[in-house]
Amino acid sequence: MSEAKAPSNFIRQIIDRDLAEGKNNGRVVTRFPPEPNGYLHIGHAKSICLNFGIAESYGGACHLRFDDTNPEKEEDEYIHSIKKDVEWLGFQWAGPVRFASDYFDQLYDLAVALIRKGLAYVDTQSPEQIAEMRGNFTTPGRNSPHRDRSVEENLALFADMRDNKFDEGAAVLRARIDMQSPNLNMRDPVLYRIRKKAHHQTGDKWVIYPMYDFTHPLSDALEGITHSLCTLEFEDHRPLYDWLVKHADVPAEGRPAEPRQYEFARLNLNFTVTSKRRLKLLVDEGHVDGWDDPRLPTLSGLRRRGYTPAAIRHFCENLGVSRADSVIDMSILEASVRDDLNHNAPRAFCVLNPLKLVIENWPEDREEWLDAPVHPQNEDMGTRRMPLTREVYIDREDFREEANKKYKRLVLGDRVRLRYGYVIQAEDIVRDADGEIVEVRCSYDPDTLGKNPEPAEGQGKMRGVIHWVSADRGLPCEVRLYDRLFQTANPSKVAEGESFLDNINPESLRVLQGCVVEPGLRDAGPESRFQFEREGYFCVDRDSVDGRLVFNRTVGLRESWPREA
Repeated sequence: MSEAKAPSNFIRQIIDRDLAEGKNNGRVVTRFPPEPNGYLHIGHAKSICLNFGIAESYGGACHLRFDDTNPEKEEDEYIHSIKKDVEWLGFQWAGPVRFASDYFDQLYDLAVALIRKGLAYVDTQSPEQIAEMRGNFTTPGRNSPHRDRSVEENLALFADMRDNKFDEGAAVLRARIDMQSPNLNMRDPVLYRIRKKAHHQTGDKWVIYPMYDFTHPLSDALEGITHSLCTLEFEDHRPLYDWLVKHADVPAEGRPAEPRQYEFARLNLNFTVTSKRRLKLLVDEGHVDGWDDPRLPTLSGLRRRGYTPAAIRHFCENLGVSRADSVIDMSILEASVRDDLNHNAPRAFCVLNPLKLVIENWPEDREEWLDAPVHPQNEDMGTRRMPLTREVYIDREDFREEANKKYKRLVLGDRVRLRYGYVIQAEDIVRDADGEIVEVRCSYDPDTLGKNPEPAEGQGKMRGVIHWVSADRGLPCEVRLYDRLFQTANPSKVAEGESFLDNINPESLRVLQGCVVEPGLRDAGPESRFQFEREGYFCVDRDSVDGRLVFNRTVGLRESWPREA
């Protein structure tokens, strides 16, 4: 086991007990088994961190296996994105990438073996008849009229299913368990169905595909998984998991013990949705700009927004592992990335709403390069150089003609310091034809670089410090201000006739054109992260091209949304 002591939880206690009892020959093998039918989201990050983290802590192995049993909804795009996300989070799977489809031949043979044991049969009722006879939580199921077919007849019918002699929906293979079971998953569940769709891994080889509940436990057994960790919605599926592992003739060679399933609470986050179906709807209907839209809780979206792997791992680790469902406030996730970026993001100046400021006593051809820290609390990150010229841009919010004493920015007749530069005093303003202020005229005090000036007669009071960018040297850029996609904590809570789409926040994205950033960021690459001083944390978007930078706001400098009541 690793020397690093990880926080204990009920899963680690189970593993500690298993190891103490000598189970699994001292091996710990976990797996992360996504279905390749969408992009991973923040909920998957918890499972990734748990499965890979457990394996790492105990010196074991974690497999990446795609449970690809539904060719209608699975795509190579999703496979590539999932592998990329796992690696981005900082994890590496043991051995090759695995696919449940790698085992289709073995799974077919295991199904045949169940038929030979009298534990599976072909049902040729319609899907509607099967559903009706299955019963519900208050009504027991009824046996299919085909439940007592002979082994020989079932073997022949299953071969006919494989050989494309049935239409879709005309036949299924079912486990023969107990139609009276209080657990609906044990009422002769379907193991195989007909789907005449090409598969992204196996092509046109198969027209029958195993169900997820059949594939998952047997893939675990074939791979020698020791601890199969999944979320609580699979708790009712565990008896079927155990039944299949017990009754299927999985070869014992290389399998130290039967895998066991353990369930933990999934990650529920307010102000968002993590249902793949709903995420896909948002993408397909154009409510967002693809699976990596920075407003989505997908790992691709969070990455594009500027979240760091360290922040997400820290967030997941701090949540802990339990069996109690809860809803986590979005502000906790935002605090994780804010804390990480506060310690690690380089600082820079960006003016989001530029107002020109002309220093009238500054020579027109003079350019002075000022030194500023890359990170005020980390001298090891060094310094950056910024050019100060006669004309600079300040933020329009940083100037007023008149203001009370609580306003700590530039006011006509008063003074502020240009951060890391000189003290200036606003002397006059210039308006356009519509009366809007387009320019502030000021003077600077040449004896104030790195010094606090003594009050002098005729000077206004010193109000504060503001950021700025050289008008001549600054780089034009686009800034995208992302906010929460939904304006309510529970987007699914809607009035009759409405859907979660009605809760989309209309202010979830504002695009600012004509912003100006300091010239040192000219060569910043995609996903480079910065704190724009006094504004928030931002990262370079992949839409940036030469001469046109695009920045996404990751999170503000402080929490701005109210917590859920």
